[in-house]
Amino acid sequence: MQKRTLFKAIGAAAASLVLAAGLTGCGDKKADSGDKIVKVGVVGDYNAQWDTVNKLLAKDHIKVELVKYSDYATPNRALNDKEIDLNAFQHKAFLANDVKQHGYKIEAIGDTLIAPLAVFNNKKKIQSIKDIKDGDTIAIPSDLTNGGRALKVLEAAGLITVDPAKGYVANKTDITKYNVKIKIMEAESGALANLLPDVTAALINGGNAFTAHLDPTKDSIFVENVDPKVNPVAAKLVNVIVARSADKDNPTYKKVVDAYHTADVAKTIKDTYHGAFIPAWEGAEK
Repeated sequence: MQKRTLFKAIGAAAASLVLAAGLTGCGDKKADSGDKIVKVGVVGDYNAQWDTVNKLLAKDHIKVELVKYSDYATPNRALNDKEIDLNAFQHKAFLANDVKQHGYKIEAIGDTLIAPLAVFNNKKKIQSIKDIKDGDTIAIPSDLTNGGRALKVLEAAGLITVDPAKGYVANKTDITKYNVKIKIMEAESGALANLLPDVTAALINGGNAFTAHLDPTKDSIFVENVDPKVNPVAAKLVNVIVARSADKDNPTYKKVVDAYHTADVAKTIKDTYHGAFIPAWEGAEK
C-alpha cells in the first residue's frame, strides 16, 4: 500500500510539472503545425466569432487559443501578469475602472461588440416591466460599472431616478427617487441567471444571457438602448480586445484585431447571437 501511494504521488507530481510546462512560454508558443499561438482570455461560452477569426488567420500561420475564465476579476490580472497574451471579455468602462483600481499596465487595441443589458423577468411573477410593483426584488450586477449601468437601465424603464452626476458608476446610494419601491439585490454577473427564479427580475448582459440560453429579443421585458445618439454612455460600453501596454503595437496582435474587424466576423456575430451581441467596431455595419 505504501509503494502504491508513493507511485501515485510521483505520478501526480509529474503531471503537475507537465501542466506547469504547458502554461509557460506565453506569447512565443507555437503549435505542432508551426502556427504562432496567441492566448486570449475570455469569459463565457459565446465564442463562435473566434472560430471565424482563426479561419481568417490561418494564412498568416497564427492561431488564437482561448483561455476561459469563470469571473470578470481574473482575466485582467492574468493579462497583466503575462499568463495570457490578450483578453476579450470587457467593455471600456469596466477596463478603465479595473486599471484605476489595480494599476494594471494594459489597454484596448481594438473594439469588438456591444452586449445590451436586458431586464429578464421571472415569468411566474410578472409578464412586463409595468407589472413590477412595490416590494419586488430586482437583481443587478455587483461590480461598479455594470451595476451602475444596470441602475441607468432601471431609470430608463421608469422605476427609479439616479443622480445624473454619477454617470455609469452610480450605486444604490445614488438613487434619488424610487418611482416604484423595488428592492435591489446585487450579485456577481455570472450568477444572475441562476438567481432569476428567486427574484422578480434580473438585469443580465448579452454574454451571460446567451450562456444561460436566454434570448434578449424574446425573453426580456426591457432592453438597454445602445445607440450612442440616444444613450450618451454607449460608447463606453463597447467591448474591446486588450493587450499589455508594452505590447500594444505587436504586429501579431494587430493581425488578430484586423481579422476580427471583418465582414465575416460581423456576420458570425449577427447570425449566431440574434441581438445578444452587436458588432461595434468602426465600419462593422457597412
